[in-house]
Amino acid sequence: MSLACGSAHADRRVALIIGNSAYKSAPKLGNPVNDATLVGGMFKKAGFDSVDVRLDLSASEMRRMLREFAGRSRDAEMAVIYYAGHGIELDGNNYLIPTDATLETDGDVLDETIPVERALFAVEPAKQLRLIILDACRDNPFAKTMKRTLASRAIGRGLAKVEPTSPNTMIAFAAKAGSTASDGDARNSPFAAALVEHLPKPGLDLRKAFGFVRDDVLKATGYKQEPYVYGSLGGDDVPLVAKQTPAGPQANPQEAIRRDYELALQLATRDGWEAFLAQYPDGFYANLAKGQLNKIGAEETRASAEQKAKAAEQEKARLIAERAQKAEQEKAAAAAKAAEEARIAAEKKKEIEQAKAEAAERERKAAEAAAAKALAEKQAAEKAKAELAAKQAAERAEQAAKPAADRQLPEVEQKVAALSPGPTSPLSAAELTKSVQSELRRVGCLTSAAEGEWTSAAQRSLTLFNKYAGTQFDVKLASVDALDAVKAKPGRVCPLVCNFGFKADGDQCVKITCRAGYRVGDDNECEKIQEKKPVATREDSRKRDADRKATEAAPSKPEASGQIFCNSAGCRPVQKGCRLVSGATPGRYNAAIGSGNYEVCN
Repeated sequence: MSLACGSAHADRRVALIIGNSAYKSAPKLGNPVNDATLVGGMFKKAGFDSVDVRLDLSASEMRRMLREFAGRSRDAEMAVIYYAGHGIELDGNNYLIPTDATLETDGDVLDETIPVERALFAVEPAKQLRLIILDACRDNPFAKTMKRTLASRAIGRGLAKVEPTSPNTMIAFAAKAGSTASDGDARNSPFAAALVEHLPKPGLDLRKAFGFVRDDVLKATGYKQEPYVYGSLGGDDVPLVAKQTPAGPQANPQEAIRRDYELALQLATRDGWEAFLAQYPDGFYANLAKGQLNKIGAEETRASAEQKAKAAEQEKARLIAERAQKAEQEKAAAAAKAAEEARIAAEKKKEIEQAKAEAAERERKAAEAAAAKALAEKQAAEKAKAELAAKQAAERAEQAAKPAADRQLPEVEQKVAALSPGPTSPLSAAELTKSVQSELRRVGCLTSAAEGEWTSAAQRSLTLFNKYAGTQFDVKLASVDALDAVKAKPGRVCPLVCNFGFKADGDQCVKITCRAGYRVGDDNECEKIQEKKPVATREDSRKRDADRKATEAAPSKPEASGQIFCNSAGCRPVQKGCRLVSGATPGRYNAAIGSGNYEVCN
């Protein structure tokens, strides 16, 4: 019985944390004790059954702790050893250095240090995972003062590559074999900070977690330090912390994203939104976050343009004060004008992005409200279904208890008993009217405030909705069908109508601004201003009349061009050098013509 109880209560996940900082024969290290404390707290929060944190151990103490930990590993599924401090590589083998080591010669390494193989021996009894994390790749001060007893004996920089022979065994180095690690300028080393960030994530496979650790350390050290993992695991995911399966009804998967979105919305900074998008790159809330980033970008552009405009004004004032040349002053004035135009454009862009962000926020709230309503309706339906099933089961039990003659109920009564519970009470008339008006205002069909009475303005707005949405609801009263149809529209339905001199821009009316020399015309578009023609004075008019009368009174000069001569043979143009004469003058030239017009030549 004693053995059975001991097996039932055996530790399933055990960890040994060692941090050596106070070396007696070398300068004190600042981070190992802090890192060991941080990592130990991480394993405790991760739910490990046994976490033993030991600081500044001597050689004998390290051997004793490894021996005791090997005993705890026999009944464990996972066994983890984390070591922070100095380490050394000698002839291709790695050793952990206790705080009391002096290492005057290279031969002292075998007597005063702990081989990494001893740590592998301590975790070997574990059944599922054997993990050793070595934050011991620092620049070793012992190697600089150590005397060599054999010239061919190699003392490496950092630690040497290790290939575990036991299955399901991993050894993680803070820096790749043959390179050193950095303690950084913070309280903890970049490697320890990254471990605490990624290892305890529930359900995250260790290989992927160490990949995230590598990326964080490379970024934090300017790509000078690259952590490395040796060993291999099987095909199944091996997380340090198992993914928790929630009991009871499943929560809305969008709830966590919504909470993070609202936190980023409260922060309202570019870093906050970029962090949110890095975590959630796709989906509804990602689109909202991108809109918020566009809004921040518009504000930054506006502030930059305003700063440039201010600088241009200052430059203009400086040039005037120093009696600069006229060309330089004009150039500065042009720059100031351009900066002012850029500021105005940036201000306008900011207003547009602000409007878009507000519209997206309204859509988000409407979508969340619709989802909450659908969830509540689904829960109510399931509850009613469960109550109906319980009621039917109770009735069947009661029928079974009665005599056979009493159980023969009419078919109509059995059908009535199977009916589901009646629906809940509907909205009142005033609430329904106000709800329909509010939704019509949201989709842009109602401009007045929502009231409890169905006014003529509300009727006109429902008429507009029928026109643009293709529906045929009765406009004389508010109905539940009309409310559901308007709620189903996510955005504006009725077009935005603006007054003269304004134009629609998204969901707002903005004033039309024309450039110099143009004005707003009757068609609400910018048109060029026509120049007025000069009006003639009375004296110019009198002079023109006198010239015209003198021209009309002068006798016309005889011309042959354009005159036509006709006789019995037909009509033809008057010959060159000739003219037409009226009357009858007998002669040999016109004897055949007789009276009338005749042609006289030179």
